[in-house]
Amino acid sequence: MQAVIQAFYDIQPDPATPDQAVSFGTSGHRGRADVGSFNRSHILAITQAVVDYRREAGIQGPIFLGRDSHALSRPAWECSLQVLAANGLEVRVERDGALTATPLVSRAILKHNAQGGAVQADGLIITPSHNPPEDGGIKYNPPHGGPAEGEITGWVERRANRYLAEGVTAIATVPLEEAVANAQRHDFVGEYVAALGEVVDMPAIAASNLRLAADPMGGTALPVWQAIAERYALYLEVVNPAIDDSFAFMPPDHDGKIRMDCSSPAAMANLLAMKDDFDLAFGNDPDADRHGIVDAAGLMNPNHYLAVAIDYLITHRPGWSEALKVGKTLVSSSMIDRVVADRGRELFEVPVGFKWFVEGLHQGWLAFGGEESAGASFLTFDSHPWSTDKDGILLCLLAAEVLAVTGKRPSEYYRELTAQHGEPHYRRVDTPCSREQQAFKALNAESLAVEELAGDPVVGVMVTAPGNQAPIGGVKVTTANGWFAARPSGTELLYKVYAESFRGPEHLQTLIEEAQALLTERLQAAGSGSLT
Repeated sequence: MQAVIQAFYDIQPDPATPDQAVSFGTSGHRGRADVGSFNRSHILAITQAVVDYRREAGIQGPIFLGRDSHALSRPAWECSLQVLAANGLEVRVERDGALTATPLVSRAILKHNAQGGAVQADGLIITPSHNPPEDGGIKYNPPHGGPAEGEITGWVERRANRYLAEGVTAIATVPLEEAVANAQRHDFVGEYVAALGEVVDMPAIAASNLRLAADPMGGTALPVWQAIAERYALYLEVVNPAIDDSFAFMPPDHDGKIRMDCSSPAAMANLLAMKDDFDLAFGNDPDADRHGIVDAAGLMNPNHYLAVAIDYLITHRPGWSEALKVGKTLVSSSMIDRVVADRGRELFEVPVGFKWFVEGLHQGWLAFGGEESAGASFLTFDSHPWSTDKDGILLCLLAAEVLAVTGKRPSEYYRELTAQHGEPHYRRVDTPCSREQQAFKALNAESLAVEELAGDPVVGVMVTAPGNQAPIGGVKVTTANGWFAARPSGTELLYKVYAESFRGPEHLQTLIEEAQALLTERLQAAGSGSLT
């Protein structure tokens, strides 16, 4: 990884080249040092842009700075700290500058700001999430504690690219030793672990004597799981305590790449090999905002576990008002829709991205927010926000609570849901296309003009999410027995088709094929300008 780190310092990005400019996606700016998309200049520019935004927004409190275990995270953390210190900000970091999980930063921001007053805190987190070892990433969480909205990231992105164009030599820094010395130490792990009883039934888990295992996948969950096991006297073994920025201990993912994706059976092969030695086993990605749940039946599909978590929480949180909504992304399983409707609750369906749940969790009118990529969070027992960013550790502990309280493994619980609501079959397919065929903005109910899909009448075509009316960046078509959604990739010449059927795998395949044919025809028309 030394060559990757050297490239971080040596390569100067060209902001006129789109692939080397600052670009915030759904989870911050990500890139690679060797291709000029994640380098020291990016971090200097982004950090200074965040400082400028704070001043514009009147944010005067401390800024919490976290990082994960990717090779580029430490040098990027150091560069960011140098800029923050040069601007006179009060920076709070984990003791000894240690790893800091995303949900712990969110929790720290919320706890500080719940004290009231005008002095609000926010945070920066250096992480590319589950991405390969050579990748880097940085994301900003404003005072609500969750991922920044598009209006904020757009502002920061424009300001950062201006700094890149002008030359980052004008951005002030202080020597690293001075920046580290001036940073305030904060007990992120201790505060988070001590408060877990506010959101999960820790006494029930402890009393159950469940045999639990946790694989931090070389990331920030390591000290958290160790502290949880000690404080609550759990039979919990951290089966992989290694921290290695090359992540050499990871099995290759489905495509042969190293990727710390705790929702991938291939990446979770190590934990799956020992599933029979424990009642439950957990995996987290390097910044611990995603969850992987393993029981005797294997790795749970994230969609399946979200349905279990929602059904369990609705029936085991008597302090929650029935008026609280349940949030899901529109490409998550419709099993969630059926569970929520059966329990008499209101569904809040939003576009892809956890940022759409932040307001509801922060204000306390959204009980739960979850997305198909194994990210979720939910309110405390007394309906207060716990974290407004994804919390993989929390969702793992909830699985232990489910087993401890009901006696059912999560996979068993899900089988009961399918017996009641039907069994869905879900798949995502990536389809190559031309840049002209990525013209999804031209698609709507009128341009698609589809009345039937896979033998069923179409009951809805949407280009905005029903929960908040925000554009979904694509299209979703639904029937009584299935649906498909399609979105263009932001980084590759392809579009992603998500599809689900409650009539079986053959119906699912038909649904996907008809969706691809329909989209190919309409997108070709859009690309040629002849769409009507």
